[in-house]
Amino acid sequence: MPKRSGAAAQGHEPVLRQSEQHDEQEDHLQGEDLDLSSDEDIADGDAVGTSGYEESEDPADGSDSDEDDVREALAEYMEAARAERLADAVGDRELAESSGRYDEAPADSGSDSSEDERPNRNTVGKVPLKWYKDEDHIGYDIEGQMISKKKRGDKLDSLLARNDSKKALRTIYDEYNDEEIVLSKEELAMIMRLRKGQFPHIEVNPYEPYIDYFSGDVDPTPLINAPAPKRRFTPSKWEEKKIVKLVRAIRKGWIKVGKQRPRPQERSVYLLWGDDDQASGKQPNGLTYIPPAKLKLPGHEESYNPPKEYIPTEEEKASHQLLPPEEQPKFIPQAFDCLRHVPHYADFIKERFERCLDLYLCPRVRKKRMFIDPKTLMPKLPKPQDLQPFPTTLSLRFSGHTSRVRSISPHPSGQWLASGSDDGTVRLWEVSTGRCCKISKLDGPVSSVAWCPNPALQLIAAAVGNKVVLLVSGIGGDEVDAAARQACQVSAAAAAAASQQQQLAQWITGADGTGLELVTGQAVKQVTWHARGDYFASVAPTGQTQSVLVHQLSKHTTQNPFRKNRGRVMRVAFHPSKPFFFVATQNAVRIYNLAKQALAKKLIGGSGVISCLAVHPGGDHIIVGSEDKRLAWYDLDLST
Repeated sequence: MPKRSGAAAQGHEPVLRQSEQHDEQEDHLQGEDLDLSSDEDIADGDAVGTSGYEESEDPADGSDSDEDDVREALAEYMEAARAERLADAVGDRELAESSGRYDEAPADSGSDSSEDERPNRNTVGKVPLKWYKDEDHIGYDIEGQMISKKKRGDKLDSLLARNDSKKALRTIYDEYNDEEIVLSKEELAMIMRLRKGQFPHIEVNPYEPYIDYFSGDVDPTPLINAPAPKRRFTPSKWEEKKIVKLVRAIRKGWIKVGKQRPRPQERSVYLLWGDDDQASGKQPNGLTYIPPAKLKLPGHEESYNPPKEYIPTEEEKASHQLLPPEEQPKFIPQAFDCLRHVPHYADFIKERFERCLDLYLCPRVRKKRMFIDPKTLMPKLPKPQDLQPFPTTLSLRFSGHTSRVRSISPHPSGQWLASGSDDGTVRLWEVSTGRCCKISKLDGPVSSVAWCPNPALQLIAAAVGNKVVLLVSGIGGDEVDAAARQACQVSAAAAAAASQQQQLAQWITGADGTGLELVTGQAVKQVTWHARGDYFASVAPTGQTQSVLVHQLSKHTTQNPFRKNRGRVMRVAFHPSKPFFFVATQNAVRIYNLAKQALAKKLIGGSGVISCLAVHPGGDHIIVGSEDKRLAWYDLDLST
């Protein structure tokens, strides 16, 4: 029996060696991967192996009861070793508590948060820790005491600690509480399971058996015996309309797809009373910080003993007293022998008060100073020989006038040209050939000519002295000439009505019956037609209140639209399509609305005395010429 017990003991020893070798191999693999082993665990394993071996080394008396005791001890040891391996794989909580990681206070059974197991000792709340980066503490504990920062080692110290102790690999740093925490095997196992996409707790079974709460068998008698409606088998038209609406919104850009909303920027903290030179990065409330304007530094005149040229004389001081208060100088230089003779500045408190008012009441705007060379602003003018289109070759020459030509007027069709000269003649030219077709001899120099735009009346209006003469051109055929002569005939009723009223102009039929003369009281310098050809206006700059007269050809009447002219009238013109009347004085152009009988717009020129005026056929632009050899182009849609 002693031998049997010894054999049993000898047979039990290989089993113990194999279990210890398996435990050491498993701990070694885990230590290489996660460093789950520790010196305490190895000590515990050695203790278990030693105790088991000692139990197997107990002396036996050679009885059957001793043999049964050895078998029971062997079974208990195998069961304890199996339980220990299972605890190492799962992360038994009792083994973790034996390492001293968990506190004795019970955790909340309804919470999975690890913060319930270990409360924070820092009570600053959600205050960012970067606010304490320049301080000696990181916050305050529950009793209001400062939590001082611990001195941490550099990377070399951490490397040496990792080589000396295996706990350094599973040690993490808690920045909020400024302490190092050693993770237990249970926590490391939970981390590894989370990295693999598994549940953190091994007790959770993700593949629990399915429980069929509802039966899949079809009942012989349904609850509702009605047939299934058709809408269950056809697409919903309302969903289709909704989809079409969303697709249309995406195509037109009403709904943005694929773009993430920008995250709101955190409000930066800055020194409110910091130096202004370091205030370029201050952005309170998202606005760029603009430092206040600095005061002007004192110069020579603020010195207690300035040079003599800065000190005003008695006459200058007396002249300063006569100035208004807002124009008087705020500071008058004075000379003192020494600094102790300088009196107290009387306006010191007042200036400080006004400075404070300016700092918080006056708005500030950042102005960027631009340094521009004036030469770069001047446009580069090309050479005259390079400009196009400029006439370089003489095509036609209309020769015939013996004196200076004062006015020309092209026919609306562009085929004919009328010209008036100081020689007292009005000539009609053919534009394509330059041939003179007709010459009309008048009583004096011709200052202005104008074609009638009505194609049914081929008339030419010419300003001669104090008269406006209407001439029949004779280029439209017999019917047109007859209509023109009929329009030039003044009826007896019109003459009687003109004699009863105060006459502004006298209408007289020509001696040969082919024209019409309109006699005014002043010398006429311009004549212009309305677009319809029934009204025409004449300008007499020296006529004062009767400078501008509007005449109607069909009724042979004359009217004065202005009782008083603001300046000397130089030129007038009708709008091509709207009831507007342009009146150009020496310095401005006034636009009157004839329908409302009011001033519509005033154009002020920056050049000299206005000498001519031309309106675009569309009526949106006008060109004004002046005696200083300049042209001004106005856009009526953009001008005020």
